[in-house]
Amino acid sequence: MSNQLSPQISAASPVHALIVVDVQADAVEGARAVPDAARLLDRTADLIARAREGGALVVHVQNDGRPGAGDEPGTPGWALHHAVEESATETVIRKTRDDSFHRTPLRGLLTDAGVSALAVCGVMSEMCVQATARTALELGYRVVMPHDAHATHDIPAAPGISDVIVAAAVSRVAEWALGSDLEVVPGAADVSFTAPASPVD
Repeated sequence: MSNQLSPQISAASPVHALIVVDVQADAVEGARAVPDAARLLDRTADLIARAREGGALVVHVQNDGRPGAGDEPGTPGWALHHAVEESATETVIRKTRDDSFHRTPLRGLLTDAGVSALAVCGVMSEMCVQATARTALELGYRVVMPHDAHATHDIPAAPGISDVIVAAAVSRVAEWALGSDLEVVPGAADVSFTAPASPVD
């Protein structure tokens, strides 16, 4: 895999699935929210709505944090922000690691639905979003990442190492590090959806 990203394009060909990574209360609401969380939520809500309309598979990924973490299961911070319309083409999976494929049914869901191309959005850019996108690429999926639909926090200054690294820069580096197989588009509006070749019954 090259370390050069493909040129950003104004529109991507349709994808068959949307993976919404860890858009949970602890990350997008209140004092611990990522910067400009309102923008992120607007973009992810738009993606979800259009994925539903297009007949694509929608997978909400919910992280089970460790005891005492902001996203510990059963706590207010663990709750998904977006309402889920449970159906044959929309579901929730839970995970305990950054990678949404790690010991989860995600790969099976994609295979059963006939998905070959997917979009990834959510939080955090350099952690769970990147890890999920990387595994999807390694498994041979075509992966689209809308630049304005994933987010993270600033990296604090570390004496003798670096000044503060702003969240926007962290998110961009997270995209860049995934290499040329990743398709980065400027915005959520540039992602279109269609039903998989073998739709879920």
